[in-house]
Amino acid sequence: MSLTAWIAVLVVIATVYCLVKRYETRLVLFTAGLFLCCISMHPMAALDQFAKSMTNAALIMAIGGSMGFAYVITHTKCDRHLVTLLAAPLKSIGIFLIPAATAITFFVNIAIPSAAGCAAAVGTTFIPIMIRSGIRPAAAGAAVLMGTYGSILAPGLSHNNFVSKIANMNVMDFIALHTPFSLIMGAIGVVGIAIVALVLKDNKPTAEEMAVYNAQAGDTGSIGKINLFKALAPLVPLVILVVGNLWLPALKMGVAQAMIIGALYTIAVTWTDPQVFTKEFFKGMGDGYGSVMGIIITAGVFAAGLKSAGLVDAFINTLKASNEIARWGGSIGPFVLSVICGSGDAATFAFNEAVTPHAASFNMSVPNLGALALISGALGRTMSPIAGVTILISGLAAVTPMALVKRTCVPMIVAVITLALIAV
Repeated sequence: MSLTAWIAVLVVIATVYCLVKRYETRLVLFTAGLFLCCISMHPMAALDQFAKSMTNAALIMAIGGSMGFAYVITHTKCDRHLVTLLAAPLKSIGIFLIPAATAITFFVNIAIPSAAGCAAAVGTTFIPIMIRSGIRPAAAGAAVLMGTYGSILAPGLSHNNFVSKIANMNVMDFIALHTPFSLIMGAIGVVGIAIVALVLKDNKPTAEEMAVYNAQAGDTGSIGKINLFKALAPLVPLVILVVGNLWLPALKMGVAQAMIIGALYTIAVTWTDPQVFTKEFFKGMGDGYGSVMGIIITAGVFAAGLKSAGLVDAFINTLKASNEIARWGGSIGPFVLSVICGSGDAATFAFNEAVTPHAASFNMSVPNLGALALISGALGRTMSPIAGVTILISGLAAVTPMALVKRTCVPMIVAVITLALIAV
């Protein structure tokens, strides 16, 4: 490799270190990318990539619409009605509450793609129910954390839209492509968390654990009587997108359009003040651009830096040597980075921006390699003790993040190895 490529290796290590230390993700990625472009004597490559990513119409529409809808769903508490509706039949099934909670969280996370948003909605309802049913607090939290992998199938997930854009395919077609693999990984998570719970005897909480939880537990956010129309609101865009793409072409539309219809349904069934509702929707759109699109933009700058320094070419040449190397590199790489960085976004976006477009060079397709990185990054985030969603759930369950990861790590490691073995 060239000197700049070796410097890029050091920069990658420094970038990972900064992300582990919880420095601002966008600042770290942009700075690293700009630095690499400068030492490669191509400073404009970073700025050009920044400008190009800013105006990615397909991503802006999908992410903006999805985040706007997510904000109004949270503001109107429709997410809580959905979770409470799903939780109602599960209060008396003992330790099987754990895999059931994981499966339901997985399903809810498809409708509410934000891991943190889903965890907040599900956790405040499910965690108290499980604990009162005799489940240890750490196991209750881990069950919810495991289920937050479900956003992998969400049409509004930024990664699905990002990879489908690279692959020049419809986002629903891309989701259909990786759904079998995603469901297998989800099944491993559900079965795995149940086995771990049995091994650790998570249906026998100690008096000390219960005392700590009762001392720290706050308001569970009870919504009282379930409103079925409100409970259905988070599902409206998902139903439109699935039905329109699979069975009823007249309903086929983009993600943003489906989210707007969902928002209109929500305001109709909640009778929310239209002015407040509108402010929340556009606030969500703005935050979506600043947070999610911000990471996509700066990950693009980082990838441009790696390309300019020659590290991407060196990596691709290595992957060309064997399809098996590419298979393991596309799965284990994003997985490990997501674990140590606490974010599946930074690792997956950078990999898919830099490497996935060259998939044909090592006998893989762009959609398959993109899906491989996407799934493995989500698996890694689900067992990271420094991920934001892990920290949030640990607070709800009044346990340490490591107590949650202790229960999710083995199923996630099994899942990523399985993924690398069966991916095509």
